[in-house]
This record gives sequence, structure tokens and C-alpha cells, in this order.
Amino acid sequence: MKIISKEEGTVKIVNVLMGEGVKYFGFINLYGCEIGDETKIGTFVEIQKGAKIGKRCKISSHTFICEGVEIEDEVFIGHNVTFINDNYPRSTNPDGSIQTEEDWILLKTKVKKRASIGSSATILGGVTIGEGAIVGAGSVVTKDVPPYTVVAGCPAKILRNLKEDEV
Repeated sequence: MKIISKEEGTVKIVNVLMGEGVKYFGFINLYGCEIGDETKIGTFVEIQKGAKIGKRCKISSHTFICEGVEIEDEVFIGHNVTFINDNYPRSTNPDGSIQTEEDWILLKTKVKKRASIGSSATILGGVTIGEGAIVGAGSVVTKDVPPYTVVAGCPAKILRNLKEDEV
């Protein structure tokens, strides 16, 4: 992996630890993050500082991955997925001053190996999506998702266990 920075038209990559064979498309904004080998990043994606993306992941278009998100290897992220790192955001402090990074608590989110997140899902801060889990399109994930389960809805609820389907 090597740190790269470049701005070419619709591609802005600044201080990114980039693995080998990463593929990305136009209209992306990547800064201060880590992208693993052979990962594919679609159009209109933003990945913020401190976010980590594993090897051989697919990040589909229009997705937002904020600071504090760690995505392990071989994860699929559908179109327009949004991660949140502050469950109670405010523009200003009680005295009316604009909030800074010191005025809120970063909630870390983890997506474990081989999980899949469907299009337009919203993942609230501070949750873990377990290994091999599937989050249905349009779901709002408000709490941890156990490994090898399928969840969907608003809020997301467990629909079935994938390991039991193998028996």
C-alpha cells in the first residue's frame, strides 16, 4: 500500500493509503482514508478521513462513508448507502457557536468480512454488522446485526439466519 494524492477533474484523492489494483470512477472524494487491495469504488462516492475499507470490497455509486467506519474484506456496499457517525448532530453549541470536532463524540461503526448492505440503507453510528450478514435495501440499522443473519426494515429487524438455511 502507498499513500497517494491527486486531483484530476472529477477525482479528488488526498492522503489516501491505497492498496494495489484499486479501481475507481469519476466524481469521487477520498481523503485521509485507507482502501485495501482490489477494491472497486463507484461514481459519486465520498470516503472521509479515518475510514478503512478492506480488500476486494465493492462500494457502489452515491455512497457516503464517514470518519469512524471500518469495513473489513470482501464487503458489498450497494448504491446510495449512508453511514452516520453522530446520532444526535447539531450545527451549534448551546451558546450559539459553530460546533467543531471537539464538540461531539465520534461513534465508530464496523462492517465485518463478507457482509452485504443493500441500496439506500442507512447505518447509524456505533453499530457492528456481523460477518456474512445481509442488510436489505432501504433498511435503517439502529443496532448490531448478528453474523450470518438477514435484516430489513425501519428499524431493521432479523428476518432469518443464513446458517440455519444450510442445515
